[in-house]
Amino acid sequence: MKHAIKKIGQVATGIGAALTLLAGRAMAASSEINEAANPAEAGAQAARGNGTPTELIGSNGVFTRITNTVLYAVGIISVIMLIYGGLRYVVSGGDSKKVTDAKNTIIYAIIGLIVAILSYAIVNFVINAIGGGTNV
Repeated sequence: MKHAIKKIGQVATGIGAALTLLAGRAMAASSEINEAANPAEAGAQAARGNGTPTELIGSNGVFTRITNTVLYAVGIISVIMLIYGGLRYVVSGGDSKKVTDAKNTIIYAIIGLIVAILSYAIVNFVINAIGGGTNV
């Protein structure tokens, strides 16, 4: 009995998935046939703000903007930490623990800056390779 109920559930799930796929294809076909008469598409176009990118990947895509912003922020934080480590080194007064902490801060800030620069280069290379866009 449990086996039969399990099979009925699997068949019902399969039929539901097939109907969902067919409905999606039918809706896509109807929007391709009469795109101007589709009020949902017109509403989506009207809701898009001026200057909002329409593509996800490319030289002006959403992904490019987000990654560039995050990488710039990481670079700025690395430079700030480099300056902070330098100030800690200057005011350490010869205390070996403070000098070591300041040197570690400087080293990690430099590593962070290098990682940010290399990440920027790698991300832009991948985006240009995938999207075929121009250099960012």
